[in-house]
Amino acid sequence: MTGLVLVSAGQVLAEQAPEDVGKSGPLGLLLTVVLLIAVFLLVRSMSKHLKRIPASFDPAERGTQVPDTPEELFRPDPGQEVLDSLRKQPRAIEGPRDDRPDGTGPRG
Repeated sequence: MTGLVLVSAGQVLAEQAPEDVGKSGPLGLLLTVVLLIAVFLLVRSMSKHLKRIPASFDPAERGTQVPDTPEELFRPDPGQEVLDSLRKQPRAIEGPRDDRPDGTGPRG
């Protein structure tokens, strides 16, 4: 039987890799600290914003509003007259008209 030697992957990588592989330097530490500070500030800011949110977005319930005078009962809503006149007309938008007497309109 031939002599097979089982070598772990860690041993092979340790023999081939230089000493500095896998180690972080001072730049990595600085970047990590800056990111942690940024996350801390973002969490603090978000918690302040969340405290300002109301418990409910439902409008405050108001009772029925009673008009002060009888005239307010019969006053039409703004724009109601325009809507009524448009509803009475059969066609609010008409096609192009051929008003020329000689028939040389846009259709020919």
